[in-house]
Amino acid sequence: MEIIGIMSGTSLDGCDIAHVKFTNKNGNESFKVLNCITFQYQKDLLHKLKKATQLNGLEISYLNKELGLFFGNCINKFIKTNQIIRKNITTIACHGHTVFHQPEKKLTLQIGCGQTIAHITRIDTINDFRSKDVLAGGQGAPLVPIGDFTLFNHLADGFLNIGGFCNISFQNNNQTIAFDICPGNLPLNKMANKIKLEYDENGEIAKRGIVNMSILSKMDQLEYYKKKHPKSLGVEWLNEFYYPIFSKDDSIDTTMSTIVEHISNQISQTINEHKIKSILITGGGAKNKYLV
Repeated sequence: MEIIGIMSGTSLDGCDIAHVKFTNKNGNESFKVLNCITFQYQKDLLHKLKKATQLNGLEISYLNKELGLFFGNCINKFIKTNQIIRKNITTIACHGHTVFHQPEKKLTLQIGCGQTIAHITRIDTINDFRSKDVLAGGQGAPLVPIGDFTLFNHLADGFLNIGGFCNISFQNNNQTIAFDICPGNLPLNKMANKIKLEYDENGEIAKRGIVNMSILSKMDQLEYYKKKHPKSLGVEWLNEFYYPIFSKDDSIDTTMSTIVEHISNQISQTINEHKIKSILITGGGAKNKYLV
């Protein structure tokens, strides 16, 4: 079957769309990416998404519809540009954009109205992947670990995604384990934005900085890292626990260098603790040569 998947990550670097054909032969899953593209957010919409956690209920409802409209229009452009036969698409799968994520309170909210997408594209749409998983006591990532292992187990033992947050999935005694390790691109992009850059290309800014060992120690000692999995992170955690640690006296390159050191500390500790022998790295952070 052919599926169009659409994803908006917490780092807000664009909305990714992929057209993928899946084949199952004798129980063996394979896939082929037929088309893919990233659509940049319009400035007005991007500003609203950045401020989404501060909006009231009515404003979030408006934004949910607006984002669904944007997603639907992007998919229609994608279909037209790539001359995709609409009736061949089994479904559109839309994760949405995460605004709130507090699984310990059974709460997670992804916006980007699925009904709007289905109406605009005239294609069946599935969305809101996380809610039932969180209600069942999960951390809101029920699909990716299974997909990672099913499609890529011949390439690596573990699967590391460096997105807005860093998360990992792997198998242990035939059980799929997945959790958020630490922050990823979100704090790095936040620092880059302060000097009018979208992100730190290849980690060049962080590379020339000097690690603030005192700040690094405070980061590495955060309570979250003492918790056992399952566990996950959200923007709320960054605002309450992570950002307040930053030193106002440090330069941007020093702060970024310290963040990268912290990320690499936490990732390497996780890989070693679980004795993962090989890793497949995905996400925008995979292009950060200094971090990798």
